[in-house]
Amino acid sequence: MRLFDTAKREVVPFEPGHEVTLYSCGITPYDSAHLGHAAVYLYFDMLQRRLRDLGHATRCVRNVTDVDDDILRKARELGVHYLDLAAEEMARFDSEMGMLNLLPVESEPRATSAISEILSLVGAALDGGHAYEAGGAVYFDVSTFARFGEVSGYDRSRMIELAAEHGGNPDDPNKRDPLDFVLWQPSMADEPAWESRWGPGRPGWHIECSALALRELGETVDIHGGGRDLIFPHHECENAQSESVTGKQFVRLWFHVGLVGLNGTKMSKSLGNLVFVGDLCQDWEPSAVRLALLGHHYRPDWDWDTETDMLAATARLALWRGAPSGMGGKGLDAVRRALDDDLDTPLALEELDAEAEAGRSITGGAALLGVRL
Repeated sequence: MRLFDTAKREVVPFEPGHEVTLYSCGITPYDSAHLGHAAVYLYFDMLQRRLRDLGHATRCVRNVTDVDDDILRKARELGVHYLDLAAEEMARFDSEMGMLNLLPVESEPRATSAISEILSLVGAALDGGHAYEAGGAVYFDVSTFARFGEVSGYDRSRMIELAAEHGGNPDDPNKRDPLDFVLWQPSMADEPAWESRWGPGRPGWHIECSALALRELGETVDIHGGGRDLIFPHHECENAQSESVTGKQFVRLWFHVGLVGLNGTKMSKSLGNLVFVGDLCQDWEPSAVRLALLGHHYRPDWDWDTETDMLAATARLALWRGAPSGMGGKGLDAVRRALDDDLDTPLALEELDAEAEAGRSITGGAALLGVRL
């Protein structure tokens, strides 16, 4: 299998051992899952399916960010407890991912389950000279990690720009450097708080994933990723703090999925330009929704069009269902070759189309793609 490694900025051979560990950054559960989320988890699902098909055992962890600025703000607006909001949205999320026939992940740990590990990591960063206290918070000092920026490949000005866009607050007067980032912060009066040696507070955004990945999968993860918008600051900061504390390579291959747009603009909760999985599956067959997503390669950004994407996927599903049943034919091998070439799902679909049109079975290939016929 060959996959694009974000940090190397090229397609490289991926040659893991028998057991493959994967960490996928999960949702902040304050609203329903939209197609951008679904695309990320679907492509991680395809990684698991092909790796298992190759004979590997896979361990995939997908975290839940159940405490951060977004969920606390939404809970405040609704007048509910933030954990009640998280529970409601996670139940909906699990149901919708089930509709798309995603394999279960090994674990789906919550950030609030890792407070002790987070505190230990923050303490280790401080003790190792990689962090400092200021203004009641603890910050990671990026000057102590010489390879800061290697995951994204961005220059300093671009990193500062993105930090500002994603709540990194480069103008924070307590920071020694605009790119330093929060590990631990004081909580506001109506926010949850945990005791620490730096005073009561709550974790920063990035530290939770380091704590959960290290706890669930060990010091080095084979594949780690998520949406392209997480490359910086989230994954860059995660990499820096993890490797600073452990002294080990944190991730062997960084896997990032392009953003899904609507009418030329990235889907996002803040903009409200969303297409929800649950709504789509009420109007269209879930297998067709899965096919519609697989019709786009995982790496580029792309624009969703419900009529175009779903009509094409529905026609494809009908074509495949009209093919002879049975596990023979060349379709399965063609799908395997396509997936091994940087997870080329559009090519895999085209190969099965050709087999179905020729009157040959595509059952095995469809099964590997997770499509229910």
